Amino acid sequence: MIRPILGVTMGDPAGVGPEIIARACAEPAAAEASRAVVIGAAGAMREALALVGSPLTLHAVARVADCRWAPGTLEVLNLGNVDMATLPRAEVSAPAGRAAYAYIAKAVALAQAGEIHGIVTAPINKEALAAAGVPHAGHTEILAALSGTRDFAMLLMGKELRVIHVTTHVPLRRVPDLVTRERVLRTLHLAQQALAGLGRPRGRIAVAGLNPHAGEDGLFGDEEQTAIAPAIAAARAAGLDVTGPLPADTVFSRARGGEFDIVVAMYHDQGHIPVKTLGFEYDEARKRWTGLSGVNVTVGLPFLRVSVDHGTAFDRAWKGTANHESMLEAIEVAVRMLEAR
Repeated sequence: MIRPILGVTMGDPAGVGPEIIARACAEPAAAEASRAVVIGAAGAMREALALVGSPLTLHAVARVADCRWAPGTLEVLNLGNVDMATLPRAEVSAPAGRAAYAYIAKAVALAQAGEIHGIVTAPINKEALAAAGVPHAGHTEILAALSGTRDFAMLLMGKELRVIHVTTHVPLRRVPDLVTRERVLRTLHLAQQALAGLGRPRGRIAVAGLNPHAGEDGLFGDEEQTAIAPAIAAARAAGLDVTGPLPADTVFSRARGGEFDIVVAMYHDQGHIPVKTLGFEYDEARKRWTGLSGVNVTVGLPFLRVSVDHGTAFDRAWKGTANHESMLEAIEVAVRMLEAR
């Protein structure tokens, strides 16, 4: 297979995005598997390369067609929208939010035009987006809006778990109203689509309940009976291999043990906590994250998008110590999913 062209968005320029990209793209595994082009600002990437002592030489281009992908070179599609001399580092700012949004919009346009095969995204900051006037909560919603996608979901993938979400960036008090038969059924079909994209067309899907003990037959809530179970029945009738609803306090362990290939979570933290607990490691003695395994895939888009599974980490940004494990993993997952397609 020809190495796919991946558009790697730089993320919020005040965060860790530039330096984790600089580190990841220097890894032989990333260079050998893909042709990466950073969609961002050449000035920021040049400083990031120097900060981490990267062996790569920056090559700024105005078009993807101008990329050379020569050994030891980092291709950067330069939007020139960041002045690093005045940009506040490691903090929220409207200019950084505007720049981050522009990188995403450019990546979507390139993917829709067929100039790149997939998108890999570095982290953005929701406060910076809001300060810039962007009316979306995060990457998932921005990508869906820019591509006109109605049915989409967030899939987290760690080394031991795959979790797809019925709801994501909404207040917890709104979740029960959003857990409808239609939304759960739509997510089940997106889970099946995700598994097929990973080369598992007959994957086993587990569904977590919303309430404690999956409602305990209505004792602790009736969403399982009125919405989740009917959606599962409809999915089974359509040929999907679905089990549930199951208590959320045990279903992830069962999936981790190999009983299921993917878990459908009802809300953001229900799915994020187990994946990040298994994938993230913090060393108190060293005061730093030593492990950041896990990626985020937006399922349902007309193009592939894989992201790191962490934020802008302003407390560690522009110090040259940011962990690039998740970025490297995102590149590897993107290549694997493109091959499966």
